[in-house]
Amino acid sequence: MKRVQKPPPFLLLLLHIFFSSLLPLKAATSSPRTQAKALIHWKSSFHNSSSLPPHVISSSWSLTNLDNLCNWTGIVCDHNTKTVAQIDLSNFNITATLIQFNFTTFLNLTQFILYNNYFRGPIPSAIGNLSKLTTLDLGYNNFGEEIPAEIANLTELGYLSFYGNYLRGTIPYQLSNLQKVQFLHLGGNYLETADWSVFSGMPSLTYLDFSWASLDSEFPEFISKCSNLTFLDLSQNAFTGQIPELVFTNLGKLEYLNLTSNSFQGPLPSNFPKLKHLHSAENNFSGPIPEDIGLISGLQSIDLAWNFLEGKIPSSIGQLRELQYLDLRNNFLNSSIPSELGLCTNLTYLNLTSNHLEGKIPSSIGQLRELQHLDLQMNSLDSSIPSELGFCTNLTYLDLSSNHLEGKIPSSIGQLRELQNLYLQMNSLNSSIPSELGFCFSLTYLDLSRNQLSGSIPLTLSNLAHIQSLDLSNNNLNGSFPTEIAFPLLGNFYLSQNNFTYNTFVGNSDSCRDARGLSRACNSKKNNKKVIIGVLVPVCGISVVAITIALILMFHKKTKCALKKINSTAQNFENFVSMILQEEVKFTFGEVVKAIDDFHEKYCIGKGGFGRVYKAELLSGQVVAVKRLNMSDSNDIPAINLQSFENEIRTLTNVRHKNIIRLYGFCSRRGCIFLLYEYLERGSLGKALYGVEGVTELGWATRVKVVKGLAHALSYLHHDCSPPIVHRDVTVNNVLLESDFEARLSDFGTARLISANSSNWTHIVGSFGYMAPGNIPI
Repeated sequence: MKRVQKPPPFLLLLLHIFFSSLLPLKAATSSPRTQAKALIHWKSSFHNSSSLPPHVISSSWSLTNLDNLCNWTGIVCDHNTKTVAQIDLSNFNITATLIQFNFTTFLNLTQFILYNNYFRGPIPSAIGNLSKLTTLDLGYNNFGEEIPAEIANLTELGYLSFYGNYLRGTIPYQLSNLQKVQFLHLGGNYLETADWSVFSGMPSLTYLDFSWASLDSEFPEFISKCSNLTFLDLSQNAFTGQIPELVFTNLGKLEYLNLTSNSFQGPLPSNFPKLKHLHSAENNFSGPIPEDIGLISGLQSIDLAWNFLEGKIPSSIGQLRELQYLDLRNNFLNSSIPSELGLCTNLTYLNLTSNHLEGKIPSSIGQLRELQHLDLQMNSLDSSIPSELGFCTNLTYLDLSSNHLEGKIPSSIGQLRELQNLYLQMNSLNSSIPSELGFCFSLTYLDLSRNQLSGSIPLTLSNLAHIQSLDLSNNNLNGSFPTEIAFPLLGNFYLSQNNFTYNTFVGNSDSCRDARGLSRACNSKKNNKKVIIGVLVPVCGISVVAITIALILMFHKKTKCALKKINSTAQNFENFVSMILQEEVKFTFGEVVKAIDDFHEKYCIGKGGFGRVYKAELLSGQVVAVKRLNMSDSNDIPAINLQSFENEIRTLTNVRHKNIIRLYGFCSRRGCIFLLYEYLERGSLGKALYGVEGVTELGWATRVKVVKGLAHALSYLHHDCSPPIVHRDVTVNNVLLESDFEARLSDFGTARLISANSSNWTHIVGSFGYMAPGNIPI
């Protein structure tokens, strides 16, 4: 029998390796103790980002607690393996990076949530090793650099958010390989537009947010393949072009669509049968509002403001019984307001401002019992104000200004007990001010100016205890001002261009809060003395006059200014006396000069071409900004400075807008000339932009807010003031910022009132680099 030859040893080794490779490999799983040590190593890189350190993590994530990993703060373990399945450190104010996080130790991780912390640095590509992740939320941190393409390896992901970071670079097309992802939020970053044509559809996607992402392409075509989308937000980007037809036909499940602040154009998208929220404001959409918009029965909010829409407001909107918010302002809509709007009985907000609407205000608006905000200003509406408005008892804001309304103010407005803002100015309203207006107990702002109102001021206005601004100027009101009326919170009070008698204001300091408003009654010191002699002497006698003169002399003694006397070129200012506009500002010239130590340099917070600005902290706690007119060491004041000062006074006492700096008062007496402004702690936009904190504080959202505020201020000056006002020196140092970064335009030293027949300028004013090119001589 032939003996079988024994195979060589190396062949046996090869066979062993071959058959071993056919067996399933057991995944390498780190022990709980190994994971605990890895977390402690990562924790050693944590820093505190607030006054509340992550003490909870510090106490539980420790070497003395290694065997209790599953009870550590922010840790959830798998029930079987006792290894880490979830890490959730959201809202712990942690400053750290992911560089020291050992991803390979946590291969069974299913949820990784670091939401709302201060994590910075890159997102490591090793994150792609966490192949079992279903939730990855790194939103609201400071991560930078690019989104790693290895994210595409996380094929089990259902939730992915990088919102609110500093990520840059293009969006990796590999993200579209995440076929199970339902929630994708990449907004609030500084991304570059990708080649959308290489993106595939994401069939499971229901929520997609690319807002505030700096994207600037046409509509991303892959979105039309995401047929299960219910939420789509592309707002605050620079997208252009028309919305493709495929979007209308394929996204039939869409409930929320936000395209605000882009450059989309063409017809308005509306053929989404299940849509609840349509926000397409601040684009270039044109044409009519589709009539079939009324077929989207579930619509709750529509915002189409600031587009180029024209034609009529579809009457079919009346079929939208769930509609709560409708904003169509700043378009080119014409025709009349459809009476069918009264059928939208759930409306709380209605804004049709700045269109070309005409005809009557439909009485059916009185059926909107839930309405809180109604703004119809700057149209061509005529006829009378419907008395049915009194049924809208939840109104807090009502603006019908700048129309052609006539007739009387309906007494039913007195039923609006929640009304806080009422603007009826610039119409043709006549008759008297209804006494029922005094029953609007919540009123804080009331403007009836530039109408044809007559009669006296009703005594019932004394009920308006919360009133802060009252403008009755440019009417035909007469009689005397009721002495019983006292407004404790009143800051702005305008009564100019009426037929009040002089003795209405004599001795009434509360009436003289506004130089413009009382130009005829409080014109100059000489006129005041004549009025005092002509009125008070017969009534009160010589003794009262003597006491009055004594008090005036005492006041003059206290308010000596440290400036030199003004020469003959400043005689135009001798008529001005101290004039405080705001009720809460009560101080003398002496207090102001003392607060800034006779204009000491240490109190100077800014210098401009027409003066210096000082910060004055008064004994009362009031903080104001004091702008002093530039003066040379001689007795001469440059004529341009006097003109600048006069322009600033005239301008600021005639404009009132939330984005324009508020003037508390101006003072000119015995050689002391200065303006008193509200003080804004953040200072100028220039300081915020180029200062140390500018990079971190002025994100894109904040910058857009500043630009919008400035645009509103300039729009008001150019279009709402009569005559129009051109600032001519809008620099970053003339834009001040409130604590919430609301922009306030300041320094009207070079402003010029443009009269209708004025076209020639005699000299150039403003800052080179900021003036309009047409203002600079060639």
